[in-house]
Amino acid sequence: MITRLSFHLFICVAVGASSCGGTLDAGKNVPHGPFPVDERNPVILVNDSSSDNWVGEYTMLLSNNGGQSLVGIVIGASNYWPDLNANVPGWTKMVSAARSSGLANIPDVTVSAGTPLNRPSDGQIDSTLPNRSAGAQRIIDLSRELASPSRPVTVLVGTQLTDLADAYLVDRSVVERTVVVAALGSLNLPKVLMTGPNGDLDPWADWIVAHRFKYVQVSAYYDQTADVTAAELSNLPKNPLGDWIAAKQPNILALDVAADQVTVLAVSVPQFARAVRRMSPDTSAVFGSPQGQGPPLVQDSKGNAFVITEVAAPLAKSRFWEMLVGQGP
Repeated sequence: MITRLSFHLFICVAVGASSCGGTLDAGKNVPHGPFPVDERNPVILVNDSSSDNWVGEYTMLLSNNGGQSLVGIVIGASNYWPDLNANVPGWTKMVSAARSSGLANIPDVTVSAGTPLNRPSDGQIDSTLPNRSAGAQRIIDLSRELASPSRPVTVLVGTQLTDLADAYLVDRSVVERTVVVAALGSLNLPKVLMTGPNGDLDPWADWIVAHRFKYVQVSAYYDQTADVTAAELSNLPKNPLGDWIAAKQPNILALDVAADQVTVLAVSVPQFARAVRRMSPDTSAVFGSPQGQGPPLVQDSKGNAFVITEVAAPLAKSRFWEMLVGQGP
């Protein structure tokens, strides 16, 4: 296992000090930490339900407190949360509560109905028929508008990777303007698997994203029920966002793998990602064997994938409450 610090030093040695961030960062355009993105990159949030975790609240709060600037919210359906007509109103209410509580620059929700992609008969990624979903187009448009060579747009995904893969099928150059950060998969070290959570929802999209994008997979989770406990509800700010969180708290899933907020925490909160591996898709893997997952990821010091295998869970809650208290009254 490579720790965050040793991994970062390894990359510095491999590619030269001019590519290093942190205290060795000689240029403002160099990412902080080991990933291709950090807290300064604009971010698009892609998800399904609003009720099962705190990813929306973390992302909106961090966007107003030194984290990645939230520029897009794409909401769809999945086999986990199949009712798009139930998913979208929840996110709309969250956006309204955040805005009414003083959070700035919270974007409207983009509704995306893209269904899982089908592997073409020739097995070639570029032969795949796109959905041309609203979510894919939103990712393309925002990345064209906001990305720069040193500041790609981060796409945080806590659902199937369909809209990302679809965006590539519509516009191949989107991979030059985006970095995917997904709460997804499981550890079978030395390999990392693109299984559930989320990796089982659209395996062919997994295949496309893993082979075409710069990709950060967070396969380490934590007990999110501790972030806001019933005993702490009275400490929430007395505003619409506090009321929203209080009403939502009983519905937070007691499943570590449901904590999609590990994505935004990994790139916006220093030291949250405690262990990282550089990897790439296994070239010997065959799609559909086993079924229901994307390609396994294997160790590769020059790979396009960065896999987080351990997180510092206490930093999540402490940062959450620091931001919430700052919202007052």
